[in-house]
Amino acid sequence: MYTVHMKGFKVAEARARFGDLLDQAEQGVPIVIERRGVRFTLAAERPEARKSVAQTPFFDAVDPAVLRGEWTWTAGQAGLQFRPRRVRR
Repeated sequence: MYTVHMKGFKVAEARARFGDLLDQAEQGVPIVIERRGVRFTLAAERPEARKSVAQTPFFDAVDPAVLRGEWTWTAGQAGLQFRPRRVRR
Protein backbone atom coordinates (compact mmCIF):
# COMPACT_ATOMS: atom_id res chain seq x y z
CA MET A 1 0.00 0.00 0.00
CA TYR A 2 1.30 3.45 -0.96
CA THR A 3 1.32 6.08 1.77
CA VAL A 4 1.94 9.78 1.34
CA HIS A 5 4.13 11.32 4.00
CA MET A 6 3.11 14.69 5.29
CA LYS A 7 5.74 17.39 5.13
CA GLY A 8 5.94 19.93 7.95
CA PHE A 9 7.62 23.33 7.83
CA LYS A 10 8.14 26.29 10.12
CA VAL A 11 6.92 29.65 8.79
CA ALA A 12 10.37 31.00 7.88
CA GLU A 13 11.22 27.91 5.84
CA ALA A 14 7.79 27.85 4.21
CA ARG A 15 8.17 31.51 3.24
CA ALA A 16 11.53 30.80 1.60
CA ARG A 17 10.24 27.74 -0.29
CA PHE A 18 6.67 28.86 -1.01
CA GLY A 19 6.78 28.06 -4.75
CA ASP A 20 8.14 24.57 -4.07
CA LEU A 21 5.45 23.97 -1.44
CA LEU A 22 2.73 24.94 -3.91
CA ASP A 23 4.18 22.52 -6.47
CA GLN A 24 4.25 19.70 -3.92
CA ALA A 25 0.69 20.41 -2.78
CA GLU A 26 -0.43 20.34 -6.41
CA GLN A 27 1.16 16.89 -6.73
CA GLY A 28 -0.91 15.68 -3.77
CA VAL A 29 1.69 15.88 -1.00
CA PRO A 30 0.06 17.18 2.20
CA ILE A 31 1.92 20.26 3.46
CA VAL A 32 1.66 21.49 7.06
CA ILE A 33 3.00 24.88 8.15
CA GLU A 34 3.28 25.53 11.85
CA ARG A 35 3.29 28.96 13.49
CA ARG A 36 3.29 29.42 17.28
CA GLY A 37 1.79 25.97 17.82
CA VAL A 38 -0.99 26.43 15.25
CA ARG A 39 -0.87 24.07 12.27
CA PHE A 40 -2.02 25.14 8.80
CA THR A 41 -2.57 22.65 6.00
CA LEU A 42 -1.78 23.58 2.41
CA ALA A 43 -3.71 21.58 -0.17
CA ALA A 44 -4.36 22.15 -3.86
CA GLU A 45 -7.96 22.58 -4.94
CA ARG A 46 -8.51 21.94 -8.60
CA PRO A 47 -11.18 23.96 -10.41
CA GLU A 48 -14.28 22.05 -11.38
CA ALA A 49 -14.48 21.14 -15.02
CA ARG A 50 -16.96 23.27 -16.87
CA LYS A 51 -20.06 21.45 -17.90
CA SER A 52 -20.69 21.77 -21.59
CA VAL A 53 -24.02 23.35 -22.25
CA ALA A 54 -25.67 22.66 -25.56
CA GLN A 55 -25.82 26.00 -27.27
CA THR A 56 -28.97 27.02 -28.99
CA PRO A 57 -28.51 28.60 -32.38
CA PHE A 58 -28.53 32.37 -32.32
CA PHE A 59 -30.33 32.55 -35.66
CA ASP A 60 -33.15 30.31 -36.86
CA ALA A 61 -32.39 30.94 -40.54
CA VAL A 62 -29.61 32.65 -42.43
CA ASP A 63 -29.99 34.24 -45.85
CA PRO A 64 -27.81 32.41 -48.41
CA ALA A 65 -26.30 35.77 -49.47
CA VAL A 66 -24.94 36.17 -45.92
CA LEU A 67 -23.38 32.72 -46.02
CA ARG A 68 -21.66 33.57 -49.31
CA GLY A 69 -20.52 36.97 -47.97
CA GLU A 70 -22.51 38.81 -50.64
CA TRP A 71 -24.43 41.34 -48.58
CA THR A 72 -24.42 44.98 -47.57
CA TRP A 73 -26.44 47.50 -45.58
CA THR A 74 -28.48 50.37 -46.93
CA ALA A 75 -29.74 53.35 -44.97
CA GLY A 76 -33.41 54.15 -45.33
CA GLN A 77 -36.21 55.80 -43.42
CA ALA A 78 -36.59 52.69 -41.25
CA GLY A 79 -32.86 52.69 -40.44
CA LEU A 80 -30.22 50.27 -41.64
CA GLN A 81 -31.53 47.40 -43.70
CA PHE A 82 -29.90 44.26 -44.98
CA ARG A 83 -29.60 44.00 -48.76
CA PRO A 84 -28.03 41.25 -50.86
CA ARG A 85 -25.13 42.62 -52.90
CA ARG A 86 -25.42 42.34 -56.66
CA VAL A 87 -23.08 39.71 -58.00
CA ARG A 88 -20.76 41.13 -60.66
CA ARG A 89 -20.21 38.91 -63.64
